[in-house]
Amino acid sequence: MSQNQGDEMEYVANADDNEMADVEDDIYFRGRAFGESDSDEDDDDEYDPLENRITDTTAAEARRGKDIQGIPWDRLSISREKYRQTRLEQYKNYENIPQSGERSEKECKSTEKGGMYYDFWQNTRSVKSTILHFQLRNLVWSTSKHDVYLVSHYSIVHWSSLNSKRSEVLNVSGHVAPCEKHPGSLLEGFTQTQISTLAVRDKLLIAGGFQGELICKYLDRPGVSFCSRTTYEDNAITNAVEIYEHPSGAVHFMASNNDGGVRDFDLERFQLSKHFCFPWPVNHTSLSPDSKLIAIVGDNPEGMLVDSQTGKTITPLCGHLDYSFASAWHPDGRIFATGNQDKTCRVWDVRNLSQSVAVLKGNLGAIRSIRFTSDGQFMAMAEPADFVHVYDAKRGFEKEQEIDFFGEISGVSFSPDTESLFIGVWDRTYGSLLQYNRRRNYSYLDAL
Repeated sequence: MSQNQGDEMEYVANADDNEMADVEDDIYFRGRAFGESDSDEDDDDEYDPLENRITDTTAAEARRGKDIQGIPWDRLSISREKYRQTRLEQYKNYENIPQSGERSEKECKSTEKGGMYYDFWQNTRSVKSTILHFQLRNLVWSTSKHDVYLVSHYSIVHWSSLNSKRSEVLNVSGHVAPCEKHPGSLLEGFTQTQISTLAVRDKLLIAGGFQGELICKYLDRPGVSFCSRTTYEDNAITNAVEIYEHPSGAVHFMASNNDGGVRDFDLERFQLSKHFCFPWPVNHTSLSPDSKLIAIVGDNPEGMLVDSQTGKTITPLCGHLDYSFASAWHPDGRIFATGNQDKTCRVWDVRNLSQSVAVLKGNLGAIRSIRFTSDGQFMAMAEPADFVHVYDAKRGFEKEQEIDFFGEISGVSFSPDTESLFIGVWDRTYGSLLQYNRRRNYSYLDAL
């Protein structure tokens, strides 16, 4: 993962200043420049004259024609269709290997659009998801069809769509220290942690930081249970965290780091159980459902499938043309997917890894987040901005639903029961949380 951000942030496409200059009340869609100070982020309202007039959007309002993000297109000097075309033409995808997106197109599978698997339910502006590093987008996690956790500046917040309440779960702007004593835990804790990644499962929340921090909190216990620093090297950022149940029944989590390390922690004893080292920064890892294999991707066009017990490479994954930042396993344990800055998601079958089963293409840029539903029916892949694609995995990824909006994507998450899909949208004016609910056909009700 890139360490220096500077000019790399040019990839975030801004609306044309001249074109939008005469827009009433100076409405615009554009991401805040990554790397701005947090004082700038806290002053969002200075740049947001419509803050108190842009309301949430419900499914009923959307059916009556209201834009799902509350964007008043009838008052703008540009239509939605024209602005979409402008974004498609001007959005600059960040690449570590030049022209990787163009060169990958020839292998891409053509898919049928028009699938309708999840229906828009609501857009909530009460919670604004934020992004700290432009390549890391695992900052939204759902634990039920009503409950979702996300990063907002220095806070991790919980949103309940059932009662429309927002609550702060953890604030890392000041000093955070564990209130429990465990061997290896840093009792002095951390100060002003910059959260780079998040994982929440059942009652456990784990946040990873820019300096290799790992903060573990049980949602049903007060305070923080465990703090650890994976490494003291300069290249320490925690790129991804995955929580899983070990075959022994104990809860474990796996952390992927920029120092090339993959570390497995046993949370029953709060101890490091395994540490594997790889020759390049590891941006994401996913453990197979039977816990035997790990898909590993990072700052190398080739990923790898490794043995979870020994860390030894079973086979390289060849095909991507740039660096990868996302991976996920289908619950059947045979299929897994990887997302890359070459604008593609590759689907692999463990029975034949000589080539990928399918190469799925994004519209704007890198595939930075991938999720499967727990029943294996659908797979969601998120681009850096504007598009989330939901594929029918059980039918060979032949058909997709394309969810289309405006703004950078901080993360996507299906609820464990597959009923909800949450999408974090990061934008100075229209930052929000989108919720889609699974479409169900109740034919017996229609018959009645």
